[in-house]
Amino acid sequence: MRSLCWTVSVALSLAIAGFAGAPGLRAQSVATGSVEFQARIQPVGGRAEPVRSLSFYLLRKSAADIRKEAEQTEPPVDLNGFIDSLSVSPELKAWMKKNNTVSLSGKDFVKGLNTDDVSGIPEFLDAYMERNGASLDAGVPAPKYKESERLAKPDKYRREHDQYMQAIKRYIAAHPESVEGIDAQLNDSDFTTKWMQLQMEQQRKIERRSQMLAQTTYLAAQIDSDLEGRGTVTGLAPGTYWLTTLGAPAMAGDVRLQWDLPVQVASGRTALIDLNNLNAIEPASRPPR
Repeated sequence: MRSLCWTVSVALSLAIAGFAGAPGLRAQSVATGSVEFQARIQPVGGRAEPVRSLSFYLLRKSAADIRKEAEQTEPPVDLNGFIDSLSVSPELKAWMKKNNTVSLSGKDFVKGLNTDDVSGIPEFLDAYMERNGASLDAGVPAPKYKESERLAKPDKYRREHDQYMQAIKRYIAAHPESVEGIDAQLNDSDFTTKWMQLQMEQQRKIERRSQMLAQTTYLAAQIDSDLEGRGTVTGLAPGTYWLTTLGAPAMAGDVRLQWDLPVQVASGRTALIDLNNLNAIEPASRPPR
């Protein structure tokens, strides 16, 4: 009987020891840490104010790096590909690619044109002639070539056409002010608005992708600050986190700030974070080219 009791006792001891060493209990015994923060923003010429009722996110990856990851899956719009899709002359496409732009308006555009650009790009030449047609009668001889001779008499057509282009170049060189204002005639060939729309749509895709990754794959906790601008997260595994507002700025007066701050969480400890103007970043501004 005594031997039986001893056997049962040993068996129970081994079972209890094995249960206590189970993986689940070992995980529960690991010490966790916590984060406490207070967010304040100081407007120009004013006192620091608490950032009230703003959502903060504790992430396992910085918001900046998450955005880079999103940009890899949503590559930028290709300018050359956009230019190739346009219904304009090959000469204008080549000029756009060389100058890395689709903008055909403004003083800088007009100032950057030379005589070869104006005479060699059909859209520019048409705009120039439309702008200066009346004044050209006095300085540039009328063209002698006829379109009907392009195929019938190609040599004569080419010779007279070249002579006329040289006359146009000489006139432009002698009267550079005559180029001013031709951008007013190029509205149909200016694709700046369409290009900006494509870029803005691309930025929206990147923002949506960034938000999705941040709030799913890399989210450790979401906290809304209280009336004192405070927030607390507990039960965090030790490691490095980032405290961010995910693009939603805190505002006070004319100051707009956001944060993407690394936070080191240690076992059994509370990381105290003071969010303020000094460790904030300006809300990202990515104007289209």
